Amino acid sequence: MGRILAIDYGRKRTGIAATDTLQLIANGIGTVPSSEVVSFLSDYVKKEPVDLFVVGLPKQLNNEPSENMKRVEAFVAQLKRAVPSVPIQYYDERFTSVMAHQAMILGGLKKKKRQEKALVDEISAVIILQAYLESKKYQL
Repeated sequence: MGRILAIDYGRKRTGIAATDTLQLIANGIGTVPSSEVVSFLSDYVKKEPVDLFVVGLPKQLNNEPSENMKRVEAFVAQLKRAVPSVPIQYYDERFTSVMAHQAMILGGLKKKKRQEKALVDEISAVIILQAYLESKKYQL
């Protein structure tokens, strides 16, 4: 079985998380400048088997696409061209940044560490991936 990768795409940075090979646990890989993320993912797929990319779907509370949606769609189109062998699925990313900050507080991180936007992006990707995995459990 290959890994599932979650991508929290942003204007400047992109948080990335991956499952273990059994697709049970989500772990953060890190953040990559958004301009380099397609190259990073292409290289990753050459080293590790990947079954699926899960991309955070940016929506507002009223279910309308957020301002980042155009950038995410352009990124997904570029990723499909670069890595056509791996399917891509969107997953709602609403509240992931809030949840990431909450997880950092509950984890006891100091205020200075919680202000690192790259860490928030990575944790957001982990939350997206873990939520995706949980949703698959109940679709049987």
